[in-house]
Amino acid sequence: MTSIIYNVTVNIDHDVHDEWLEWMKSIHIPEVMKTGMFRHSKISRILAEEEGGISYSVMYQCDSMEIFTRYEAEFAPTLRDEHSKKFQGKFVAFRTLLEVKESFE
Repeated sequence: MTSIIYNVTVNIDHDVHDEWLEWMKSIHIPEVMKTGMFRHSKISRILAEEEGGISYSVMYQCDSMEIFTRYEAEFAPTLRDEHSKKFQGKFVAFRTLLEVKESFE
């Protein structure tokens, strides 16, 4: 089954890392999942030494590009704005879309 993975890579400053991680797990990711657009999510620490912060991959999986497009239009602006206001100047983020062709378990 083809699906879409929406990956957000975030580098967060050391001085707000603990607060950010707790906020992501207890507030932000649950709010994204409450939109009903995604069926799975996970947050993973990127295991690489980096200057200036700690990096994470936050992955959300949905069933189609149409669902992701709806998420982008209806929910993403507000959710991104909340993140930006709370951690302004303390993070860098970039987003990647992946189309899953097949899963192997």
